[in-house]
Amino acid sequence: MLIKILGQAAGGKVSSQDVIALIGFAALKYLPIILILTGFISVLVAVTRSYQDSEMVVWFASGLSLSRWIRPVLLFALPIVAVIALLSFVVTPWSNQQSAEFRERYEKREDIARISPGKFQESSSSDRVFFVEGTTGDATKVRNVFVNTVRDGKDSLVVAREGTVTVDERGDKFLILDQGRRYDNVTGGDDLRLTEFQRYGVLVAQQSPSVVGDLSARALPTPALLADMNRYNRAELLWRLSLPIMGLLLMLLAIPLGFVNPRGGRSANLLVALLMFIIYSNMVSVFQTAVQKQRLSFEAGWWPLHLAVLLLTVGLFAWRLGVNSPWHPAAMWGAFKRAFIFRKAAPQ
Repeated sequence: MLIKILGQAAGGKVSSQDVIALIGFAALKYLPIILILTGFISVLVAVTRSYQDSEMVVWFASGLSLSRWIRPVLLFALPIVAVIALLSFVVTPWSNQQSAEFRERYEKREDIARISPGKFQESSSSDRVFFVEGTTGDATKVRNVFVNTVRDGKDSLVVAREGTVTVDERGDKFLILDQGRRYDNVTGGDDLRLTEFQRYGVLVAQQSPSVVGDLSARALPTPALLADMNRYNRAELLWRLSLPIMGLLLMLLAIPLGFVNPRGGRSANLLVALLMFIIYSNMVSVFQTAVQKQRLSFEAGWWPLHLAVLLLTVGLFAWRLGVNSPWHPAAMWGAFKRAFIFRKAAPQ
């Protein structure tokens, strides 16, 4: 996002003075995902380290089961889930709205205020190119102005020594040029008409309406989404609702997923966890798109994926809790291998 926003500022799409604010809004936008991944990896690393340091052997030898990890993990997870919910339902829409207002405010600024000295700048209507050698501190006066206008297939070139931005009684902004020349190509050929002037006015921008910001679903407050449940708002509501649920379920899933062999490494376990996180988050996006395209209703789309992850968590807990049972598949496979090795090693 840093590279993208800096590129937009270099290309004149956003103001260079707004870069820090836009980066801050982008950070708030992605902070829920970062917190979800952070909480998931934190619990996973803690459980994995307990297995590697043989602390879980002492834990199980003391008569405690793996399910006793649920309470401390919930005490750790619930405040993070609350922050994720706050970010998802309140802060992220606000940051999207503010980011859109910053961009829209810059787009609605007068053309002369968007000019950087020594750089050719195209107007918002794409029919005029400005160039100024320098500006004053208040940006109301410019020196050595060049303005090229193309309308209806006719070119008009204006050069002046100095210009001043003024506003008339209707709110329209004009660039008043002093001591300059205007070259007009009225026939479309090589003939030019030269006009010298002492004062010349160029309309820079008409009075624009107030900045309304981004009215898309991503920037709407949650009460506004609930008030107008169209397909875009339903899809956005599904995404906001899924983030805290995803954070809670992943931190619970990390408890049985953290098992490793103390004599082995933990890299494979971490890679599997990251893969599950990517699949989970992408599937949420898939369900969001399905609701947006009306392939799935909101009532039928927000819960099946989370239920599947919950069942997976319960299944992994049941697998780890029954690992010491003689009827557990892992125990039966170990007994079979021991019997096979003993029979093979026995003397004839």
